Amino acid sequence: MNTSALIFMVLAQVTITAIMLTFLIRAMRAKKRPEPDSYSDNDEEEE
Repeated sequence: MNTSALIFMVLAQVTITAIMLTFLIRAMRAKKRPEPDSYSDNDEEEE
């Protein structure tokens, strides 16, 4: 493998890894949204 191919391969791997880490960090830092309780909609009301 010549030098230019090695440099291109390393740059591609570093770029893809950086993009993946960026989105992973954004996903981990995102605020949790309150999820609706799907079971409470199905409960029968008791009197």
